[in-house]
Parts: sequence; C-alpha cells; structure tokens
Amino acid sequence: MTFSLTWLPDVLKAAGLKVAPVDGWQQRGRGDVRKIFGVICHHTAGAKNGIMPSLNTLVQGRGGTNPLPGPLAQLGLGRDGTYFIIAAGRCNHAGKGEFKGVVNGNTNFIGIEAENTGLPDDSPWPDVQLDAYHRGVAAILQHIGQDESFCAGHKEYALPRGRKNDPDLDMDNFRASVAAILNGTADPPEPIQSSDSTGRATLRRGATGDLVKKVQAKVGVEADAKFGPQTEAAVRVFQRAHGLVPDGIVGPNTWAALDSV
Repeated sequence: MTFSLTWLPDVLKAAGLKVAPVDGWQQRGRGDVRKIFGVICHHTAGAKNGIMPSLNTLVQGRGGTNPLPGPLAQLGLGRDGTYFIIAAGRCNHAGKGEFKGVVNGNTNFIGIEAENTGLPDDSPWPDVQLDAYHRGVAAILQHIGQDESFCAGHKEYALPRGRKNDPDLDMDNFRASVAAILNGTADPPEPIQSSDSTGRATLRRGATGDLVKKVQAKVGVEADAKFGPQTEAAVRVFQRAHGLVPDGIVGPNTWAALDSV
C-alpha cells in the first residue's frame, strides 16, 4: 500500500534541497497519516561522525530496554543538508504530547530527525544542515497551508514537560528563520555545485548528452544519453556502494568515484 505523504520529495526538491529516497519509502509506515497540521523537529542523539549514521535506526526502529518499532520519522536530515525520505506513512516519532491543541503527534505531524548527538561536542550545528532544516520545514508548512507557528520542537510537544530535550536548538529562533523563508525575506539557498574541477557538469534527472552516456556506461544501464529514472536509480546504487549520499545527482564527489572504476 502506498501511503499519503508521497509529495514530500517533490516539495523538498522544489525548495532547492538535496533529497535521497530510501528504498521502499512510499509503502513504509505504521499505517497512514491523517490531516497534517505541522512539523515536529527532533535530533537523533546518534553518532557524532557521518552524514546520517542513524538512518538504519530511523527505518527499522530501536531495540534495547526501551524498544520502539520503526519507522521513527518520515524524514532524516543529514549533516550535509541532505533529506533522506524514510516513510510516506505514520511514524513513531512523537509519543505522548500536545501542541496547539493537537495530541496525536504521530498521526497529525510530520517528523524530521536531524543528525546530531544533542551534546556540546556536536555544537554548533553545520550551517548547511541548519539552513536545510529551516528551508525544509518552510517548504512543508507552505505546502500544507500553515505558518511557522506550526513548527514544534519535540521538547515543546512531549508530555510530561521535560520528558524530551530535542532538538538542541532555540525553537523561537528556528521559527523566526522559517518565517523569513516563508515571507521571502531570507537569503536564497546556495545552488548545488554546477561542475567539478575538470568542468564536467553536475547531472541529474532530465539531463541529456555525451556526459550522461559516460555515466550510464559506468553504472551499467543502457547508454541512451537520457538521464531518466533508471539511470537515477543506478546512480543511487553506485553512490551507496561507494559511501556517498545516494541522492541520484552526479556532482563532483560522484564524478570522482566514477573515475575510479
């Protein structure tokens, strides 16, 4: 069954953000969501190193003395500003709580888990990650017709008060940044790098030409010079195999990896 939040990657891409779908995300969820009122922001409390070391936990859930089945959020936000699309359905991210009169956080809010330990050793947050956090939340709120006031920190939602401390951010400042984006007063995002050091263009779905054919030959799909969904999927597989963010975009890091094979 395909769940309701299949619009998430398109909305984030339209905001100029990097997106990496996790296989099976359209059918992943604890059932479906209902009316979405807003966004609940989290941090993962995961490992200090890596772009998204908590991804498997967000997909599968956690074990231990306090187990919780996954998925644990619809979106994971890596330290490099990439949004990992985890689930299109309801997720176990909120627990007991209340925000603006809404008490069913898992059903009525989208959860974003940003990679951060939540400790002083992981502060300040990377600028690229924090900017993507603001822009992603703004894009979602704009899509559902809400303003910045419907962005909650988990620590603001969770009951009893003090049960949660995430995210390790000042949420009033966070909402002010989201408001600036919604109002059009924020600086535009930095564009994805357009070429590598040799001048080869960054390629993504919709590109055509000889460079696309070279990529297709490397990743093992028909070299028809058209960067379509099959090529994008093959690029993602290649990126995962080489420790890169599987965003399906052939930029400088992916070009370097392709040169090595």
